[in-house]
Amino acid sequence: MEAVNRSILEQVLAESAEPVLVVHVDHSEWPVAFSNRAFAALGGEHPDGKPFADVVEQMVGRELALEISAAVRSKQETSFPVEQGGREFLLVLKPLALPGETSASFYAAFWRGGSGGASAEGAEVQHALLKAKRRIRDLSREDPVTGLLNGRAFREVLDHDWAVAARERSAIAVVVFVLDDFKAYVDVFGRHASDSCLRRVGQAIRRCLRRASDVVGRLDGERLAVLSHAPDEHAVQDFAARISTAVRELGLHHPRSSAGRFVTVSFRVGLVQASEESRSARKFLDDLLDEFAD
Repeated sequence: MEAVNRSILEQVLAESAEPVLVVHVDHSEWPVAFSNRAFAALGGEHPDGKPFADVVEQMVGRELALEISAAVRSKQETSFPVEQGGREFLLVLKPLALPGETSASFYAAFWRGGSGGASAEGAEVQHALLKAKRRIRDLSREDPVTGLLNGRAFREVLDHDWAVAARERSAIAVVVFVLDDFKAYVDVFGRHASDSCLRRVGQAIRRCLRRASDVVGRLDGERLAVLSHAPDEHAVQDFAARISTAVRELGLHHPRSSAGRFVTVSFRVGLVQASEESRSARKFLDDLLDEFAD
């Protein structure tokens, strides 16, 4: 059978009653490569060229946008129940790989309304199964204490984004945070309270992320890291300083801290043009961590 011409497929998608976005995920900004008329009617505009994470955050809010971004990074098909304009949809995310590719370069996002002919009970079961599958996937990538990415998953994301930044000749930034005098905090309050402290610090950092495509993870112990695509080191330093302030303003009492009365963090910033780096992403992160020992 003869392959369908690309322009024909674009016309079919354009006329579809189902809102559709096609996103170029093999790009640091995740730009929207295509949107149809139905999506413009739903979202109020054609977002072509805009970062997908920003588009979704504007539509469904920051918290859900962070979950959706994490799902996209996993390169797996999944879905989320969302509400838009007073209507309920199932946002279906489907990876699209070009012939010969081992990993998806694009994602299709479909806003599907109703149950598509299935019974309400069947749709509910399907949603529950999808949620369970997503949770199983997340457990393999999630730090059990903070709920952030674990060290292995964070390094995998860094490897991927490093490769993309190298290809695009763009900058990539990593900020490593260490809780000050945390071992003394553990000695005073014990492991349970210390885990709670780590969790609250991790969530404070997560709330400070500037975009849904930014990533935060717990590397190990009291060390956490943020991965971001930033324009310059000054902007990253300001970003890190705001996070440091947010952690201090949690007001978590620390009687043995050498930095003050409350839990605080120290940080190191690394910003590189990946295409000009002789180091690997892993070596870059290890060198940043070693700065704390100097």
